[in-house]
Amino acid sequence: MDAIRVALLREVLAGTEWPGAARRFAGSLRASVGTRGGGLLLVGTDAYEPWHLAAHLDDEAAWAGLPELSPTLVRHRIPHGPLPAHLSVGLRRLERAGRGETLLVVAPDAPGAGLLERVADARRGGVTVLALDHGHAELHALAHDALATPAGAGPDLDTLQHLVSAAATTDPRLAAPRLRDRLARLTAHLTAPPPAPW
Repeated sequence: MDAIRVALLREVLAGTEWPGAARRFAGSLRASVGTRGGGLLLVGTDAYEPWHLAAHLDDEAAWAGLPELSPTLVRHRIPHGPLPAHLSVGLRRLERAGRGETLLVVAPDAPGAGLLERVADARRGGVTVLALDHGHAELHALAHDALATPAGAGPDLDTLQHLVSAAATTDPRLAAPRLRDRLARLTAHLTAPPPAPW
């Protein structure tokens, strides 16, 4: 999703808690990978692979010059055949995760006992655990920070992922908006329909 669409999402959700909640969670993500320096692991559930969020975080990290925000996508199943290295990281990677690394779990459905056990082991090994989900109590008990959108009561998880990935590279301490944000506003203004005649 491009900067213009993210700006429109923020506009649609203005006045709700979600843009601020996404910025707060993105700040936790940025702080975790920035201060600990061990890298970012991204995993979904058995039924959901967050490849879309991985791609957005990778793009945002490249645009902002923050390579530490570029995630390693951890997959439940690796298809047979030759694959690029970044598409062939399986769940065993979580067994090697340790101090300094950050694990972001995206769970639109129940995480499952096997994934929860791996997340718990990673946390015991010193990994910072973050969760983006619909409010799964067991996952939240393991997470250092979580952002949950109740199913049917807030923006969908896909929308929340867009807000978080866009906010992850925005430093709230900077007074001036990023060039991309200013360009998005300018483009939205220039492409808006003309005002109604008198």
